[in-house]
Amino acid sequence: MKVLLQGLGFEKECKYVRDYFYRTNMRASIYMSIVVVVLEIWMIIRMTRTIFEHNLQSRFAYYFEKYYLNYIVLLASGALMLVCAVRYIKGEKKSSRAVGLLVKWIFTLVCIYFGIKVSLNDYSKGEQILTFLTMELFSLCLLTWKPYIAFLISASSYLYFFHRIDQMTAVNTGLIGTTDATKVNFFIMWLSTMMVCIANYNNTRAQALKDQNLEEVNTYLSKISVEDELTGIHNMVYFRSEAEKLLNYVTTDRESIIFLFFDIENFKSYNEKYGFHAGNDLLKRIAHMIDAAFNGSLVSRFSDDHFVVLTRLDGVQNVIGELSGEVKRLQKEVHLELKCGAYKPVGDEADVSLACDRARFACNSIKKHYDRTLRLYDKSLEDKFHLKQYIVNNIDTAIQNGYIKVYYQPIVSTKTGCICGLEALARWQDPKYGLLSPGAFIEILEEYRQIYKLDKYIIEAVCRDYRDSVDNKKPFAPVSLNFSRLDFELCDIVGYLCEMVEKYDVPKEFMDVEITESALTVQQDFLPDAIKKLREFGYKVWLDDFGSGYSSLNVLKDYHFDVLKIDMKFLSGFKNNEKTRPILENIVDLTKQLKMVSLTEGVETKEQFDFLGNIGCERAQGYLFSKPVPLKELRERIAAGELKVCRDISIKSA
Repeated sequence: MKVLLQGLGFEKECKYVRDYFYRTNMRASIYMSIVVVVLEIWMIIRMTRTIFEHNLQSRFAYYFEKYYLNYIVLLASGALMLVCAVRYIKGEKKSSRAVGLLVKWIFTLVCIYFGIKVSLNDYSKGEQILTFLTMELFSLCLLTWKPYIAFLISASSYLYFFHRIDQMTAVNTGLIGTTDATKVNFFIMWLSTMMVCIANYNNTRAQALKDQNLEEVNTYLSKISVEDELTGIHNMVYFRSEAEKLLNYVTTDRESIIFLFFDIENFKSYNEKYGFHAGNDLLKRIAHMIDAAFNGSLVSRFSDDHFVVLTRLDGVQNVIGELSGEVKRLQKEVHLELKCGAYKPVGDEADVSLACDRARFACNSIKKHYDRTLRLYDKSLEDKFHLKQYIVNNIDTAIQNGYIKVYYQPIVSTKTGCICGLEALARWQDPKYGLLSPGAFIEILEEYRQIYKLDKYIIEAVCRDYRDSVDNKKPFAPVSLNFSRLDFELCDIVGYLCEMVEKYDVPKEFMDVEITESALTVQQDFLPDAIKKLREFGYKVWLDDFGSGYSSLNVLKDYHFDVLKIDMKFLSGFKNNEKTRPILENIVDLTKQLKMVSLTEGVETKEQFDFLGNIGCERAQGYLFSKPVPLKELRERIAAGELKVCRDISIKSA
């Protein structure tokens, strides 16, 4: 039923479809009205010539009423339609749509009236009624009408014309009225006219809807090409394009502009606590706050909870301070901070991406510094930035050339004081920068999603060291490997570990896996499955840095671990903080109840070591025993008797 109503034109149309029909009719009217105007001028000239050639001037009044008047009326309506249509096509909107529709109706009715008048005259002389039929098709089929309106116009005009000729005497028969054949032909002609009207309407409507969909898609694509879909402010495509133009304008005062990079500190925690919907609402609010604060400047969403701004230097510090206060007022139970890094282009620099990266680097440098909101990129950060770029660009080279070394830090039993395990740690011995500690490159490799390359290299290096120790009858102990959360996302790290263990014939009890607590606080579906798979394959899984985050107990509740590694921060106030000892004692008791082995990091004094042994902590690690050292040095210290390996730890050969 709905399709039928649509096909007959009864369904209400949207504005775009109405505009499309109006535009189509105006275009068609131009051609129609030109034909009418030219034809009627020719008819007037022809009639005038006939009158003069046959000396019929005395009957001019008759011809005027019979012919001229009809020609002039049709000519006038055609000219009016032509003017209205041309003005619309040219974009002159002075005349309203109502006027255009009125002219269209006038033009149509005049055409039909003209067809009736001329054809009645022709029929009375025994001639064809082609003028009527032509004008019906001309006005109802070249123009697009809703079918029910076309039905009303055509039915009334056909009935009126048929009624008139049915009362006339036929010249060929001498009888009053029409023949059956004429009636049938008349009905078929009317039916054909209606079919054309319906088909014309529905084809035009289908094309209108198609064009509307295409226009909506193009509008959407144009919008998302410059607008961030979530927040509604500009995106980075627009920002880079406009910023490059601005930097290259000769009128731009480069000394007075600055790039800003904003980061919402603790946004991930906010998302975890209140959900992604609330997190998205917060992003939108902060995005529009930044956009409003820097009205007239280039403001865009960079990614996630990050935003970039290109603005004037004057007063920028005050604006950032006000924004920071506004963001703090939005926080609930989760503490929110708006951090900002700034970079001022030097000389004729015009690399927008590099400028954003430097502002971002400055912003990252004050993360977790709750007393700082703004950091300007300077010489000290410049050196760190170059190191960062060097690390990202040279990690593959470092692995291929063996610049990455494995250092081992002993893990000691509190009962025997002997080595019961080793932690494998990466060091980068670079020909340009010298020895780089993990703090210099681990976070950078994680940020640029390159960390899996390092961790895969360490896995194979440790397996190779185990095989070398077995073959040469050298001391070795079970090794714990640090896995990044990204390892599970970027590659099949579990499969690779199994592959290396099999390749070098390493017993699985000699390979443990450490996963940091912070990695587990990020909601990732693949981590629980990966941890479960590791345990099913026979590897022990450790929880590293316990107590360093906010969700420690939830992690213990949701996952099963073999070893709990207590963060070294708990020992930092061992002497002066009275709360340290009972907290450590309770954590150790908790591990026993959960059937886990306890291990405390950061042990530096004999007093700390003795305390851990007394409260039942089973393992300890720290500078009291050894800092991380190369395998060769570790073997030398064991050979010299400085370190001892527990007797119950034996290397298993193939």
